[in-house]
Amino acid sequence: MNPFEMLLLLVGMVLIFQLIKHKTTLRHERRSHDIFPLADDPDESRMLRDEVRQLKERIQVLERITVEKENSLAREIEDLRNR
Repeated sequence: MNPFEMLLLLVGMVLIFQLIKHKTTLRHERRSHDIFPLADDPDESRMLRDEVRQLKERIQVLERITVEKENSLAREIEDLRNR
């Protein structure tokens, strides 16, 4: 196989892989639009925003609980060292 044929083979392989990658990307985008359709309804948009806000509040509470537990554990360890 001469260098020109090798180069032609490599270019062909790259093109085929790019085509496969493009097709899988399109398929993935199509699925994500089916799973998460865009909210055209203003009421639905409001409900989704409210739900996101509630979830953020819940995350903040969980983070606070986690931090409090870490601080209390650190305090207990320091108390044991001081005995």
